[in-house]
Amino acid sequence: MGIWKSRVEAVGLMIVHKKLIDSYKGRKVLITGHTGFKGSWLALWLESLGAEVIGYSLDPPTDPSFFQATGLSDRILDIRGDILDRDKIFEVIKKSCPDYIFHLAAQPLVRFSYKHPLDTFNVNVMGTANILESIRLSHYPVTCLCVTSDKCYANRECNYAYRENDPLGGHDPYSASKGAAELVIASYRKSYFSSGREPRVSLSSARAGNIIGGGDWAEDRIVPDCIRALVKGNPVEIRNPHAVRPWQFVLDPLFGYLWLALKMREEPEKYADAWNFGPDHSNVVDVQTLTEKILHAWGSGTSKVLPQNESAPHEAGYLKLDCAKSMGRLEWKPVYTIDEAIQKTIGWYREYYTKKSDIYEFSLKQVKTYLDDVVKQQ
Repeated sequence: MGIWKSRVEAVGLMIVHKKLIDSYKGRKVLITGHTGFKGSWLALWLESLGAEVIGYSLDPPTDPSFFQATGLSDRILDIRGDILDRDKIFEVIKKSCPDYIFHLAAQPLVRFSYKHPLDTFNVNVMGTANILESIRLSHYPVTCLCVTSDKCYANRECNYAYRENDPLGGHDPYSASKGAAELVIASYRKSYFSSGREPRVSLSSARAGNIIGGGDWAEDRIVPDCIRALVKGNPVEIRNPHAVRPWQFVLDPLFGYLWLALKMREEPEKYADAWNFGPDHSNVVDVQTLTEKILHAWGSGTSKVLPQNESAPHEAGYLKLDCAKSMGRLEWKPVYTIDEAIQKTIGWYREYYTKKSDIYEFSLKQVKTYLDDVVKQQ
């Protein structure tokens, strides 16, 4: 039975991997925000599949960064530019004629959005509009997936998992900007890229939860905050210990994006829509629980809860996604439990700081292991 099962899994892995290679090998893939955390993981994965990856982004937002650590600038076409520079992004799309566009360029931080609301709205809303307008004006068939956020929903702060047809909204500028970006995407899809129009453009949006994984050093995110404190031997400072989030390993939503995009290319109209990619409900835990799990995985360290500041900006207290649509129509499902996601994340940082192996190869190994685990769960 064990031998038979291993053979079945090996065949399944070959099928999934072949499907990805057949869809992306030799294809031109434009990623906006390719120097960011998720964008650089996506660039690495696509480059390993044989895609001709074209990145368009500002410089890496942090130092260190996953993009720098893996040396991706030497493996892909690395174009630096602002998503608000409409003329430049149009020229990049017009010149490269990409088969796929993954739009991830964004201002991704809630607390930053309170300090810089106009920048946040400009980048997240007008940046998205610039991409879609460039596609419209280029008159070139393309599959485009725009990544927004689980925070695009009008959050009622209750034990409810948001579905794709629930109202959009947002208390803070970041969340509101993501809801507004979703409206822009839906408008372009209905106005310019709907059934019967030529050239054929398939446009979708993807809404994911709180992503964790190796190579994230952003400010005001709990995992990078933990890593910075642990490396320095300091206590981890927790701002909102009881805030509940849908935590998921970075490769879970990225696999969803890749799988959705290839489905969109095969049947442009059938899959052009909004999609949730969140974790299993058992992964929905509060910040303090997540921090304790990180400390356990690291093997040492302490934490302290900061005094509550009544004047601190509002952040959502409870949030989770309903992914029945993606699980049913795409046959996608999250792979790793919260503990497995943390082990993979801490394992990456340990490799980076101890320099035991080449971090590009280690990251690629995590991708390959993930694909194997995808098949095992089917």
